[in-house]
Amino acid sequence: MAEPTLDALLHESRRFEPPADLAAAANAQPALYDAGSVNRIAFWEEQARWLWWDQPWTTPLVWDPPYAQWFVGGRLNACVNAVDRHVVAGFGDKVAFHWVADAEATTRTITYGELQREVCKAANGLLSLGVEAGDRVAVYMPMIPETIFTILACARIGAPHNVVFCGFSADALRGRILDADARVVVTTDAQMRRGKSTPVKPAVDEAVAQCPDVRTVVVVRRTGEDVSWTEGRDVWWHDVVDTQLDTHQPEAFDAEHPLFMMYTSGTTARPKGILHTTGGYLTQVAATHRYVFDLKPDRDVYWCAADIGWITGHSYIVYGPLCNGATSLLYEGTPHPEDQDRWWKLIEKYKVTILYTAPTTIRTLMKWGHEILEPYDLSSLRVLGSVGEPINPEAWVWYRTYVGGGRTPVVDTWWQTETGAIMITPLPGVTATKPGAAMTPFPGISADVVDNDGKPVPDGGGGFLVLTEPWPSMLRGIWGDDTRYRETYWSRFDNVYFAGDGAKKDEDGDIWLLGRVDDVMNISGHRISTTEVEHALVGHPAVAEAAVVGATDPTTGQAIVAFVTPRGNVAEDESKGDAFVQALRAQVAKEIGPIAKPRQILVTPELPKTRSGKIMRRLLRDIAENRELGDVTTLLDPTVTDMIRTNLSESGGAGGDEA
Repeated sequence: MAEPTLDALLHESRRFEPPADLAAAANAQPALYDAGSVNRIAFWEEQARWLWWDQPWTTPLVWDPPYAQWFVGGRLNACVNAVDRHVVAGFGDKVAFHWVADAEATTRTITYGELQREVCKAANGLLSLGVEAGDRVAVYMPMIPETIFTILACARIGAPHNVVFCGFSADALRGRILDADARVVVTTDAQMRRGKSTPVKPAVDEAVAQCPDVRTVVVVRRTGEDVSWTEGRDVWWHDVVDTQLDTHQPEAFDAEHPLFMMYTSGTTARPKGILHTTGGYLTQVAATHRYVFDLKPDRDVYWCAADIGWITGHSYIVYGPLCNGATSLLYEGTPHPEDQDRWWKLIEKYKVTILYTAPTTIRTLMKWGHEILEPYDLSSLRVLGSVGEPINPEAWVWYRTYVGGGRTPVVDTWWQTETGAIMITPLPGVTATKPGAAMTPFPGISADVVDNDGKPVPDGGGGFLVLTEPWPSMLRGIWGDDTRYRETYWSRFDNVYFAGDGAKKDEDGDIWLLGRVDDVMNISGHRISTTEVEHALVGHPAVAEAAVVGATDPTTGQAIVAFVTPRGNVAEDESKGDAFVQALRAQVAKEIGPIAKPRQILVTPELPKTRSGKIMRRLLRDIAENRELGDVTTLLDPTVTDMIRTNLSESGGAGGDEA
């Protein structure tokens, strides 16, 4: 199949109408927006009634800015809603997860009945270790079934879980354990990456050595290799959990009972422990999962390709899909050059119908070329999703055209760890989408773009993205730091949540995300978004990925430095030539203006990414300013930064001429 140019595909249609067959039977219909705008509180009460409540609420919302309580007086159990009620309803034999280890070395199918039994054993195991309702449990594990068993077991007994991404360093883990005051840590001996076993427990041992209040470390055994062991503290999962009874009588908890804390990384300050509670969080993650992905639990196979260590994994691998009775694919691996067709094999084998992933991953797959997809049957896919950062229009169109066969809706979702659930998104079956646009707030959500004075900007204007009314899954604070909660999110505008992101409205009033406002560069007095420059660069047909940072410049204050990865079909000598760099600078000048032309463009085969697929722009800033690099332990490939620095040195530190 001859490849049409992305430019042609982009201009083929400025809007993509939802497929007629999907629109007719979609979970979301236009009336959903009417319900959310006429009486948003009543709308959220209706969504909450999809859950099982042991005791109904008496008051839907108590709002004392900046503090919200949702479904006051109501009592429920998160684990019961995710697991037990489906078994009671007769769906115990329905598949909850198809788990696939890295490189498909190991697979496991877990039904809702089996999930219930495993979670009950884990709950009984935690109770035997002295964990009680309200106690925090730290979880440092990869994408394996025991991670989900542990999370749900914590929810079942009312012990807030603190899941730490299994790529974080020992120092990062230590800080999160101490801040949460966790006394029990659940981990494993190893995780699988690129077909190889990578030790996990040494990082836990190093972290816990400085956490004197941790009394127990539970270890899931995955290999036969020896691991360091501290008698009296370390216990095997198979000794503590697998020997337990597989039944447990759950307790209902208040709707505002803490469910988990999720730590966001801090660059100049300690990480923030974002606190989420139970009733409102479950209501919104279940509702958004049901409508945004048009989930049909009787026929869909859903794949969220995030990591459980991030909020996307909490909301759209664990709680949202399970509350809706979904069948999900759980995959331990990540895309890597030695196994470029792994994803397409999995989609074909498991007949995946809904795929939710990050723009960085989409651009990586795009770089390898659509030809790799062609041998595989991807016709089962019917909805595609994007999450994590603004998606550039070229990647959006490639995703829909080659992965979705030119027919699937693409739901580009905006939300944060702090929001807990999707906030701005198209709805498949309702929204005529635009490549790269987040579009409109989810029904019942009040979002706007405002200027410096907090006043809404007109259509065609840009400014700050804010949330003007409380929402059910909103954070309830920063763990142990009320002052920081107020100052971080509520001090910029009166009684309005400032998301920290820049955005613009197009002429139709639809919302486009521009990235973090602290990623706005000041070039000779002009404010230029790194996201806009990145989008301009990847608009070139030879570019797969781009990351842009601002570097100190004695003349302009800041200068634009770009790191670019060519697409797989671009010859190496072509991408290294000066003509290639000048073509990219001309592309930026055309799309944005001459002031936005990068001072330097460095062409590199790879960009530094975390194991969840996010580009580590912090490290690129260090490289651009010739500083010592910070922590690189979270990178998928820590050698990438050395390679970039070598290329920079060999290129004379430029890669472009002065703007």
